Amino acid sequence: MDTISREQRSRTMSRIRSKNTKPELLVRRFLYANGFRYRVNVRTLPGSPDIVLKKFRTVIFIHGCFWHSHSCQQGRLPQTNVDFWTRKLTRNKERDSDVREKLRQLGWKTMIVWECQLKPAVRQQTLQEVVYLLNKANLENLHKRYQLPEETIRIAAEEPPKYGK
Repeated sequence: MDTISREQRSRTMSRIRSKNTKPELLVRRFLYANGFRYRVNVRTLPGSPDIVLKKFRTVIFIHGCFWHSHSCQQGRLPQTNVDFWTRKLTRNKERDSDVREKLRQLGWKTMIVWECQLKPAVRQQTLQEVVYLLNKANLENLHKRYQLPEETIRIAAEEPPKYGK
């Protein structure tokens, strides 16, 4: 049973944005402050990804836990109009899966940041993981571009020390 009227619910739902949401702005500000440059909502790519980092061949989707059926507390199904919400959220998940597959086929790496991962308690860790994954993607792209064998890459210019006999 819904606790507010149908008109109030409709008004509330109509104010939910799909672009420039608070979680998106948090991630974008962090990336920009750390030197990453990106484009937002690129319509030429499948699914119009929230953040596109062309240099890294990586796209980032910022998903709301409710709208994309995350397994956290915020992603639970409403108790009213269950058939409608089940169909709608199932379609959303299927579309997300199709979009990610199309992007992979085009050679893009995809990342999903969930709304609950940007709560203050875990925000910094999540954002650092995004940076880590972007740097990893950049290294993988360099390996492909220059066709470097894995064993020739060294962190230092010296030969590794030989221990034992």
